[in-house]
Amino acid sequence: MHTGLYNRNRRGRNTGFVDPGELLEQGLQELGLEELLGGDNLLMEYVTELMNWNRIYNLTSVRKPTEIVTRHILDSLTVLPYLHGRRILDIGTGAGLPGIPLAVASPEREFTLLDSSSKKLRFVQQTLAIITLDNVILENHRIEEYKPQERFDTIIC
Repeated sequence: MHTGLYNRNRRGRNTGFVDPGELLEQGLQELGLEELLGGDNLLMEYVTELMNWNRIYNLTSVRKPTEIVTRHILDSLTVLPYLHGRRILDIGTGAGLPGIPLAVASPEREFTLLDSSSKKLRFVQQTLAIITLDNVILENHRIEEYKPQERFDTIIC
């Protein structure tokens, strides 16, 4: 886990250290997800993998772990109350957003992450093996070509 990161304001002065793990815990509390996800390390493991792969594969333009937490993880989790049903399709998942954070938060649901980029899906596949999520299915297709066997209850993009 990345801790003790240096945060600077616009003038470049020291404003203190920001721990992405603490930032995540605070955000989960604000979203009312503290009991559900508080103390769970899976989301921070995902952040670590995203940072490691992002250096080589340019999965996202966001580079700082604190920004990954706020702009990717917490933003993804804001749609959680709007998911309906058991089967969820994430169209254009890219680096697994919002699908992976939502799958961590909703282990009772089945998430299908769809993307046409095999490069990005290789990252997602490797990350799923590390954080051991078994409620995620990957599909490497363009949406126009994708023919699911069953209908989805919720579709997100």
